[in-house]
Amino acid sequence: MKYGHEFIGELLGTFLLVFIGCSSVAVSVLFSAHAGLFQIALIWGIGVTIAIYATRHLSCAHLNPAVSVAMALGRRMTWQRLPVYVAAQFIGAFLAAALLYLLFSGSISQYEGIHAIVRGTPQSIKTAQIFGEFYPNPGAGAAAAVTLGGAFGAEAVGTFILVLMIFSLTEGCNLGRPSDNLCPFFIGLTVTVLISVLAPLTQAGFNPARDFSPRLFAWLMGWGTAALPDAHYGFVIVYMLGPVTGAMAASTLFTFVIEPLMQAKSLSGKTCRPCA
Repeated sequence: MKYGHEFIGELLGTFLLVFIGCSSVAVSVLFSAHAGLFQIALIWGIGVTIAIYATRHLSCAHLNPAVSVAMALGRRMTWQRLPVYVAAQFIGAFLAAALLYLLFSGSISQYEGIHAIVRGTPQSIKTAQIFGEFYPNPGAGAAAAVTLGGAFGAEAVGTFILVLMIFSLTEGCNLGRPSDNLCPFFIGLTVTVLISVLAPLTQAGFNPARDFSPRLFAWLMGWGTAALPDAHYGFVIVYMLGPVTGAMAASTLFTFVIEPLMQAKSLSGKTCRPCA
């Protein structure tokens, strides 16, 4: 299969990322296992780091359709590879949601029974958030007031910063970047910081595959319209178009403004980017 190693790399990496991250949400909702947002954010960041280390030799570990679009737009990946990457990412995220449900389904049902939650009703968003994301964050309290536009902006800005950091950390002409061995750690740290800041608004997805595939799985498992609560499909605008828009903006800025400045300042003046 052409691009087979890249498909496997993206599928496995996205699977690891989503399973680790969504499981942290699950144990927080079901067992109150975490004391605060930062613990969940840190687990997501560690999950990203582990997934990149595990798979970047196979596919360069984008693990996110928005990142893959940004890489293609920035000429770091051919457009022909994009469908392979994106398909693998969505499938990997779906499989992660399925395994999570297999492990926690009994606890989810028990939690719903104790709290008189009927799956598929608006109240079942409390457990549906284990899989998909919602704005405002159901656990953020009364202070969280987020419009569709505000949620779109939060996801776009978060993904913009994330992609800008990924480009900066993997640009060979950026003499201030850490070694290739440490780049995954700093990408994971960036995810931790962004979730810590933006999760009260939108649960901080920044990744269309991470949101849509688990959301689709929840819909299939009986959450129905609770998994797709916006009658106007606002989740598509917020969690799919938002990240892609932010990623494209970051790619354009870096490719046409920041990267030329870095290259001009480098001693060789040559393009020296590694695998992205």
